[in-house]
Amino acid sequence: MTVNAQETQAEQSPTATEANTDAVLPSQPLTNDQANFVGPVQVTEKIYRKTIFSLLGEPKYPEDFDHLDYVNPKAPKGGTIKLAEIGTFDNFNRYASRGAPEKNSGSLYDTLFTNLADDITSFYPLIATSVTYSDNYRWAEVAINPDARFQDGKPITAHDVEFTFQKFMTEGVPQYRVYNQGITVKALDDYHVRIDLPETDREKLLSFIGNMPVIPQHFWQNHNFSEPIATPPVGSGPYYISDYKMGHFVVYRRNPNYWASNLPVNKGMNNFDEKRIEYYMDSSISLEAFKAGEYDLRGEGQPKNWFTQYQGQYFDSNNIIKQEKPIQTAIDTKWLAFNLQKDLFNDVKVREAITLAFDFQWLNHAFYYDSYKRPYSFFENTIYAAIGTPSEQELKWLNQYKDIIPERAFENAFYIPKSDGLGFNRDNLLKATDLLQQAGWIIKEGKLVNAKTNQPFEFELVTYLGDDIKYAIPFQQNLARLGITMKIVSLDYAQFTRRLRERDYDMMPRTYGAENYPSSDLMILWGSEYLNSSWNASGLHNPAIDGIIAEITKNLDNEAQLIPLGRALDRILTQEYPMIPMWYNSNTYYAYWNKFGQPDVQPAYAIGVDSWWYDADKAASLTKNRKH
Repeated sequence: MTVNAQETQAEQSPTATEANTDAVLPSQPLTNDQANFVGPVQVTEKIYRKTIFSLLGEPKYPEDFDHLDYVNPKAPKGGTIKLAEIGTFDNFNRYASRGAPEKNSGSLYDTLFTNLADDITSFYPLIATSVTYSDNYRWAEVAINPDARFQDGKPITAHDVEFTFQKFMTEGVPQYRVYNQGITVKALDDYHVRIDLPETDREKLLSFIGNMPVIPQHFWQNHNFSEPIATPPVGSGPYYISDYKMGHFVVYRRNPNYWASNLPVNKGMNNFDEKRIEYYMDSSISLEAFKAGEYDLRGEGQPKNWFTQYQGQYFDSNNIIKQEKPIQTAIDTKWLAFNLQKDLFNDVKVREAITLAFDFQWLNHAFYYDSYKRPYSFFENTIYAAIGTPSEQELKWLNQYKDIIPERAFENAFYIPKSDGLGFNRDNLLKATDLLQQAGWIIKEGKLVNAKTNQPFEFELVTYLGDDIKYAIPFQQNLARLGITMKIVSLDYAQFTRRLRERDYDMMPRTYGAENYPSSDLMILWGSEYLNSSWNASGLHNPAIDGIIAEITKNLDNEAQLIPLGRALDRILTQEYPMIPMWYNSNTYYAYWNKFGQPDVQPAYAIGVDSWWYDADKAASLTKNRKH
């Protein structure tokens, strides 16, 4: 487990990142390797060969770097780290279309290139050694490291890369097929693979190459990739599954023969011999287990727990260390998603009214020690969040869609009036009542009903077992004051996941992942083509959103355009009220049993647990009744 703080028109010229690398021009002589593996090019194309590349700006590390800044390259290997997850699991296929996969099973597979916890927009060699591509971003050829091996010792080849893509396209989730429609992946020989795109798309090409996992053909050709798998598959990463009890625990064992252990991106990483992950059905039970020493590291998402429960002899004696890390980058935010496929939520006035009934100020004070902040943007904590009134550059984009976007997108940025924090929320509830009346809802015999159909205003909030009940009941009570009946249904992980995938809910809590910058990921989160994706929990979509996201994908290397585009999109999304903003933590809270060594430097975007190591001397000095 890593607790994170939290990636078409032809381009006219290479980006700044590419311009500082010598290009291989078609008019220049090619090496034998280039002649063999660089396909036909247009006369005006420039061809680049890179080992490290970036989507935004410059990579942090040079091509000849030896190790990461946030590791001890001489860290000792050994020991066990015990971790925990909430929920359950019934299989080991992270990419299955059904079931509840073990939450860490995606880490079984390495990717062609990899991001770093202190450089999340660049890609560094892992399975691949380099990529060759042109400045029209229609094709690329990737060289595979001949030393690369799967965990059973068989070589990773270009044929596995081609097989992986075909497996995802034929048996993967539908949104993968939609997003990658028209792309072809073809092995040129054992160690070179070519990727072709149907049209110019710099970000799609580079992020596709950088993020692509590689699965073994010799294992998966006999298994349906869309189905759960009850036994551990063959992987390519540094850890394999050595033991498990389905739904209860899983043990990841460090592969002593991991071929990539001495690559610069891996030196000083993956130091534990074992990672044992216990599953708990409830967060409060998990917390007590942590304090009793049943596992070693816990990230805490509930500030009240942090300030009241992380106390006692083990904390006083420094057997357990508490850490707070301020978050200064994009951050995961918590929202309640309306299901806009439900007629009840068609009217934006209704969605705004229900949003006003969520009393964040009181909840934050009563339950969360005033430590949460409320998100007002889908680019929270970044320069892409809308602020004030639209700039001229933003209006350039908004005016194109003025007939189909909310009028308030042209006014001040999205904001929800604060309550008095005393639990009454009177002003917001009065405003909510007025909005509901404008939308055609009236009070009859103490219940809110539709003035035309007499339909009562009732809906269901589907929650996950545990801490959701803390905010759900006060929210339910506030809605009752408006005459609205909200039923609370608490489900386990498997049921919750099924309801999400089938869009079988009226409202559901969702975590909106940190968006460090606007990217093509927004297509899956908000695009019309991906409406059936579980990523778009609300189902909001319209041509304005699609149009601006399309412009974003064209301008990913042009921050002067990207900033107003991101802010214009943010204005449209927030003013549609697709989700109720709840909160986010301005700090990462975590605690661990004091038996680990750590590098002097922490990465910017994570705690960096993968660079920790087991310290036998520290472990031996823990309180005697501590379970080692």
